[in-house]
Amino acid sequence: MLPEAVAAMADVLAHDFGNPSGVHREARRARALLEDARDRIAAVLGAGPHEVVFTGGGTEAINTALLATGPKSVAWSAIEHDAVRSQAAAFEREGIASYELPVTCHGVLDLDAALEVVADVDVVAVMAVNNEVGTIQPIDELATRLSALDRRPALVVDAVQALTWLDLRPITASSDFLAISGHKFGGPKGVGALVVRNGRKIRPLLYGGGQEQDRRSGTQNVAGIVAMAVAAESTDRARSERVKNLAALRDRFVDELVSTIDRCVETVPRAYKVAGNAHVCIQGVESEELLVMIDHQGIAASAGSACASGALHLSPVLVAMGVPVDDARGSLRFTLGADTTNVDIGDAVAIVRASVAKLRGDRS
Repeated sequence: MLPEAVAAMADVLAHDFGNPSGVHREARRARALLEDARDRIAAVLGAGPHEVVFTGGGTEAINTALLATGPKSVAWSAIEHDAVRSQAAAFEREGIASYELPVTCHGVLDLDAALEVVADVDVVAVMAVNNEVGTIQPIDELATRLSALDRRPALVVDAVQALTWLDLRPITASSDFLAISGHKFGGPKGVGALVVRNGRKIRPLLYGGGQEQDRRSGTQNVAGIVAMAVAAESTDRARSERVKNLAALRDRFVDELVSTIDRCVETVPRAYKVAGNAHVCIQGVESEELLVMIDHQGIAASAGSACASGALHLSPVLVAMGVPVDDARGSLRFTLGADTTNVDIGDAVAIVRASVAKLRGDRS
């Protein structure tokens, strides 16, 4: 978490214990904090405050959006997070048609192929930034082309990975539903938001006290929401300089990995992805073994999405992109953040290089 988000959360936890649905003084203070946070997050996202629904995280927000309109058919890109993939599978079990939309070898939605599928569906789900390989999806162009259809489907955008790297205002303007999660940009875990655009009505996942204008019942996590708002504003202000600095560090990191480790390739060209993502494939090693080895030396990485780390199956994202099996078995995802330094980069390169050499040597 960003230090300023930690401080804001601690202050609310210590001094503002009221339930924002109550009527007494403490409750009114909590309500004021909640609505101020809603205003601030809405401004960062380019939405109206009335369009922001607080949730328990990105997965809840995405599931709410997918279920919101009671769809009879859905389409989703082949590189979506499991929050979409698993809901699509649940739809299929209930007899709701579900269509997977193809991506290019660079992990970007194939718009022409997608438009051939989505003309008659109710909901289209495409993420803004892929959580594994970091590719940026053409949301604006997709929205424009969907608008030209005789019957425009609702567009659900998983923006959980995007706020740190992209100004979300144009993406929000193109979406019907947009989901974020606080811990992806320096806020706390367990809190997120769903932007519900264009006056759309939603069917809540949770019923109860009618909080969030009857869109998500349950007492709001005021401290977490305030901290998320602080993190969102801080990230929004720092984005331009941070992206520039981290892109340079990422480029150095990947260049050194590729140039010093034989049969190490960058998975996606950098022009297609966000600055903080470094994804490579290393032939001749199993990523799970390599991850354990570098973890013991202080390097935290992943073989795929964080939700699936440690899984032995090939990444569905890499499969959808057509990455060769021998490459995919040695895939590694590294993420750079605000506190990443040149020293970190040098250390990580040395550790990965030595670990790969040891693993390959053990097999020779």
